[in-house]
Amino acid sequence: MSNEIRNKGSIYLSKPWLAAYPEGDQHHIDVPSITIFDILENSAYKHPNKIAVVDGERELTFSELKNICERLATALYKRGFRKGDCISIMVPNCLEYVLAFFSIQRLGGVVVQVNPHYQPAELDHILRNSESKGIVAFRDQKEKLEKIELSNEIIFITADQEIKEEDNLHHWLATETTELLFRDVQPEDVAYLAFTSGTTGRPKGVMITHTNLVSMQYIGYGAGLYRVFEKGEHCNLGFAPLYHGMGLYSLVESIFIGGRFYLIDKFDMDYILEMIRKQRPTIFYGSPTMYISLLNHPDLKKDDLTCFQFCICGTAPLPIEVIKKFEEITGAPMVEAWGLSEATAGVTRNPITGLRKVGSTGIPLPNLGVKIVDIATGTMEMPIGEPGEIIVKGPIVTKGYWKNPDETENTIRNGWLYTGDIGKMDNDGYFYIVGRKKEMIITGGFNVYPAEVEEVIYQHPAVLEAGVYGVPDSYRGETIKAVIVLKKGTTVSEEELQNWCRERLTRYKIPRIIAFRESLPKTAVGKILRRQLKAEDKTQI
Repeated sequence: MSNEIRNKGSIYLSKPWLAAYPEGDQHHIDVPSITIFDILENSAYKHPNKIAVVDGERELTFSELKNICERLATALYKRGFRKGDCISIMVPNCLEYVLAFFSIQRLGGVVVQVNPHYQPAELDHILRNSESKGIVAFRDQKEKLEKIELSNEIIFITADQEIKEEDNLHHWLATETTELLFRDVQPEDVAYLAFTSGTTGRPKGVMITHTNLVSMQYIGYGAGLYRVFEKGEHCNLGFAPLYHGMGLYSLVESIFIGGRFYLIDKFDMDYILEMIRKQRPTIFYGSPTMYISLLNHPDLKKDDLTCFQFCICGTAPLPIEVIKKFEEITGAPMVEAWGLSEATAGVTRNPITGLRKVGSTGIPLPNLGVKIVDIATGTMEMPIGEPGEIIVKGPIVTKGYWKNPDETENTIRNGWLYTGDIGKMDNDGYFYIVGRKKEMIITGGFNVYPAEVEEVIYQHPAVLEAGVYGVPDSYRGETIKAVIVLKKGTTVSEEELQNWCRERLTRYKIPRIIAFRESLPKTAVGKILRRQLKAEDKTQI
């Protein structure tokens, strides 16, 4: 046996998913040592006169965007901001977010992603923890800052289009004519802080470097997306919040491929459907809630969604019935993916061509190591098909948590990121997410993963949304509860749903309690918050 064949067999044994890579997709991607701003600069060189971003009536070409951000970086420098300084951005999806983000990257600063809906207490924690020296926000957010003690220590940079104030982005654009001459940004520098949603305590700032995000772009492109992007012109509707990993990744991806990015400041399905009809986007990134809302829109017409060339679903598993219906309507592949903030954006993804296993989150992207290990110690690799914690290694893994060495040490061990997500891998190397380590339900000594129960509930024709979690039970430890939102015009009883589950699940996985609500709490990108449902629940058995 030749060394080449022997080595190839060894790789497939440790990374069985490589055998599932379609012909033409590389097992390893050479990622250049560049920064995020270099991505914009490269596209400005290749496509100077193409439209890069659109915000209502405002639009900028790649060349205009690059030049404006150079001038804004100069303005930041003249006002005392330096490399490594944290600057928060607290605006919705709009042109000002894009300008602020890329100008801070050009300067070498660290963007702090802030949800504009945060209240003073939440804002105080993030600004204090990040030691932000400035915050970019609209004028109507200033009152929040004034309610916290840090208001006199942070420069408030208004993003409103009026240019009367001195500390205003548009005023700087009207008065600044020079471009920043020096470059002092290295690929290993931290580019932005993505604060987690605080499932295990107060939000922690995930440090994402230039290398992390650049690697994500090149790896994602090489892992099949080139098949779509090389076909022609592309545009994306940017309705996922830019302060969230999915939204920011899709923006930078659009810049990377020379596409057009439409900025949408809120998830209004009527407006999104109108934009789909008008702009005919080729790319769609969304969460399960977004896809479900789109498919159930009362005004959806037969040809509305045929413009899509591929769609990616992240943040949570997508019900199989939704996938089948969406692909039937669009004719485009629905690609399920999985990732987390600590791994920049994505870790696994179903191939664009080749074998796609509906219900799985696909196979690991190139350049990554992925394992399933035991939940108790995290040291023993689990057999094929057995659930355990997913751990990840590679160039997209965060440097750690900002100013939090203890959490960093607990989460990243020997270069492996312990994700807290529970999954399993099949013989072909395809991964399946079954739940969160913290959300696993233990009932009568059996482990139950909420996603598995939700998958069955979603198959019922009357169910629009479902959230499953455990409530305290003095006998079993925990009892399974399901909270359901029904589709408009439908009815179903608790008993009927339990019978539905009884035909499809083993006995201990059947929800003993079912409640109905008008809506479920969600994150900014539409992921259902099981932990909030559980925190609000007072049920005791």
